[in-house]
Amino acid sequence: MTPAAVNKYQRRRAVAGPWALSGNHGRSFDGVVVVPALAEEQSLPETLNSLGANPARWREKFLVVVVVNNRCDAPQPWREQNGRTLTLLEEAGGSGFGLNLAWVDASSAGLELPGGEGVGLARKIGFDLALECLDWRGDPLCASLDADTLTDGNYFEALMAHFRNCTSAGAVVPFRHCRGATPELDDAITHYELYLRHYVLGLELARSPYAYHTIGSALACRAEAYVAAGGMNRRKAGEDFYFLQQLAKIGGIEQVGGTMVYPAARLSARTPFGTGPALARLQDGELEAVRFSTRESFQLLGAFLRAVERAVEEDVDEITARLAPLSPALADFLGECGLDGFWSKLYRQHRRPDARRRAFHQWFDALRTRRMISRICDHHGWWGTAETVIPSLLTHLGLPSSGNADNYLKVLRKYQKSEAGV
Repeated sequence: MTPAAVNKYQRRRAVAGPWALSGNHGRSFDGVVVVPALAEEQSLPETLNSLGANPARWREKFLVVVVVNNRCDAPQPWREQNGRTLTLLEEAGGSGFGLNLAWVDASSAGLELPGGEGVGLARKIGFDLALECLDWRGDPLCASLDADTLTDGNYFEALMAHFRNCTSAGAVVPFRHCRGATPELDDAITHYELYLRHYVLGLELARSPYAYHTIGSALACRAEAYVAAGGMNRRKAGEDFYFLQQLAKIGGIEQVGGTMVYPAARLSARTPFGTGPALARLQDGELEAVRFSTRESFQLLGAFLRAVERAVEEDVDEITARLAPLSPALADFLGECGLDGFWSKLYRQHRRPDARRRAFHQWFDALRTRRMISRICDHHGWWGTAETVIPSLLTHLGLPSSGNADNYLKVLRKYQKSEAGV
């Protein structure tokens, strides 16, 4: 990417505010890892130590940026923790924890995040400020981690190797949640991780291009793709979902092989939805906090995607008649989305099947896919529990499907890890 393109992004899309990098940011790096931290006084040192356990020849290629953040309405204990975290980073200095370490104060008076903002803006601040520190003569990388997530000792090396050997815009890193501190919390994180894995498995069976995990502590991309995607979005939660969706549209998502990250299993009120709030509800016995889509819903999604594939290949300029027999709920959903109008436009603007296919998946993206699954599950009653849904998916793949939730999770972890060549 040319310096002019980066400068254009910085003028038009980069975050504006009073924030600045402190610490070690005086030379060009091959990559940056951004770590937002909100009241993470206890967990952040462990995360940085895990990064510091990587070999020096790989550590020196990366800048690690910690964005210590809170809003002005944050609880006082959180603000006090952030103050102590900033002191810790200042005392560690730019080479603390064996890393090229930089940090951003988005916590102190006058530097807080604006009201209504959250982790999305914190990540964006870190990435946008770090663009100046990257070596744009090569193909620099951007990686996202959380302050409660540990890494393997080859994390940096695996990221470099992955992007050196593929052409995708973005990547997801295999993950495995840490054990819960209590039996109840451990059961909750098992249930939640099963939910995450079953959904991606279903999308894979349907051959959706959006079959990847969306976890903020387990994603990376080329810095060029970061800029082309318009940078990280500013959502208070779900920023990882929307950012990866944009990367998928630009140049696809692939899974990194040979390494893993380990998010913590803990209750949290830092975001309005996501792992922390879901765990709190699951621990209290609210299993409806996450809903499992049955195999039939993913089979219908697959049938829909295959019908579209045939239509773009066969120059079918009308699609509704092909889809109507599949499911009334699907037909209603697509009608509300404006498929007919989009399809006519698709044929006017694109003559080649490959161009139509790309344009269709730009339109029927990860968000529309998720909404479609929800709609047809509501209509057909295709919701189930982990115990009723997971065995059916595993059996369909020819994988072991007996036992309990712990057994299902072991099988899925092994399968989805091996799919990435770990």
